[in-house]
Amino acid sequence: MHNLVVHFPHQTQTDQPLLAGVQRIVRQANGSIAVVATSQGALLLAQFCLDGRGLWLQVAAGIRGVHVNGRPVRRMAMLRAGDAVYVDGVEMIVRGVAETVAQSPAPPQGVAADSEVTGSIAVLRGVGGVHHGRSFPLDRPRVIGRDADADIVINEPAFAPRHARVERLGDRVLLRDLGSPDGSRVNGVSVRHCWLQGGDQLVFDGHHRLVVELPDDPRTQTLPNDDALLPEFRADDLTDVPRRVRRWPWLLGSALLLAGVLSLLLWFGAR
Repeated sequence: MHNLVVHFPHQTQTDQPLLAGVQRIVRQANGSIAVVATSQGALLLAQFCLDGRGLWLQVAAGIRGVHVNGRPVRRMAMLRAGDAVYVDGVEMIVRGVAETVAQSPAPPQGVAADSEVTGSIAVLRGVGGVHHGRSFPLDRPRVIGRDADADIVINEPAFAPRHARVERLGDRVLLRDLGSPDGSRVNGVSVRHCWLQGGDQLVFDGHHRLVVELPDDPRTQTLPNDDALLPEFRADDLTDVPRRVRRWPWLLGSALLLAGVLSLLLWFGAR
């Protein structure tokens, strides 16, 4: 989880490097959303926490409208490079590193099968979109596209019939563009051709997400769901935003007391 930055795709703000420790997402006095080291003079909405375990998003108490990859987050979520974070209507992409290739290499002759190369099979695992929860072994090249005969079908009107192919070349994994109009995203970076590593996240058409799993690669991390909670962090620790006071029990009690008083007045008045 090195060399991570927060990218604002629809804003004029520059990329914000994510450093070890805590960086806060705030709403400033002028209404803009920013990532800062301290929230003094601004409303704290959430914060990024980066340490040796990875990157986490922690939501301030009482704050709503925070999403990761389109899923609401109430307290905490574990993040990976390539995730889309929405806070108060502003999109932020967590960008990592992608090993792009200027020109797609030709497949060598006599490439061995995946199981013969490493003793185990690399996998594309769906973590978002229509293929969430599915796994696609890379024991053979996998074509991604709108065509019904593609290995990984993404049936979106603007998606190319044959968008890209993921294949093994020796002991490496390559994302090969097949002439798509807009390319793909790997770890939040726009690419055409790209060497893939364990843990890399591929995003197609904005929300269809696949993660590369290489069992023999120590960089591969098996991450929990995007909204997984961790006991080490507590949202209560975010003290910059006052907790909302639940007033409805007091209002209900007051209403009942007032009703009782009125009933007594009516009862004794009638007598």
